Amino acid sequence: MQQMLLDIRPAARPTLDNFIPGPNRELLGHLGRWLNGETAETALYIWGPAGSGKTHLLQALAAASGGTLWKGDGAVAAEAPLIAVDDVESLPAPTQIAVFDAFNHARAAGRRFVAAGENAPAGLKLREDLRTRLGWGLVFRLHPLSDADMQAALVTHARDLGFELDPSLATWLLTRKSRNLGYLLQIVEALDRYSLQTRRRITLPLLREMLP
Repeated sequence: MQQMLLDIRPAARPTLDNFIPGPNRELLGHLGRWLNGETAETALYIWGPAGSGKTHLLQALAAASGGTLWKGDGAVAAEAPLIAVDDVESLPAPTQIAVFDAFNHARAAGRRFVAAGENAPAGLKLREDLRTRLGWGLVFRLHPLSDADMQAALVTHARDLGFELDPSLATWLLTRKSRNLGYLLQIVEALDRYSLQTRRRITLPLLREMLP
């Protein structure tokens, strides 16, 4: 059953429209304006706790602009209209140099650069030159969702998959499993698949049976 959870792919491509904003509505508005070129600054940094939606936003920005999401595995697509770098805290030293060069190249060419991490630039344990660069542009904090927002996200995701998730099941997941929204969405997807495979209605006993 654990393998089932790992094999699930997101049902919908991440976009700014299907991001659950919760307390981040103002941030979402800023990102939309930045993406549309309504702000002069070309660099942007997003920080917030794990599971708050940073990867979703970076994927959405990259897809909407024809850019690339780079996680340090391979060469930077320096000519892309937007370069997005996720999880900057985990970048090894050689990769930090490559990201530093990519930032400078993008800025000189007027191309967009966005990165994300769990800490504000001042708190990043990176090369000083890269840490400083990440703080040059727009810096936004991504706040975690409330229980009500996360419950709404799970119910909405289930509806997108084609079934109704009882809010009580969403509450049960929130109180007993990781509060990482990405992981919880994967559980909802796995629950849908398991229900179809077993030809059983989605209930709390089925959910308990499915989870490892």
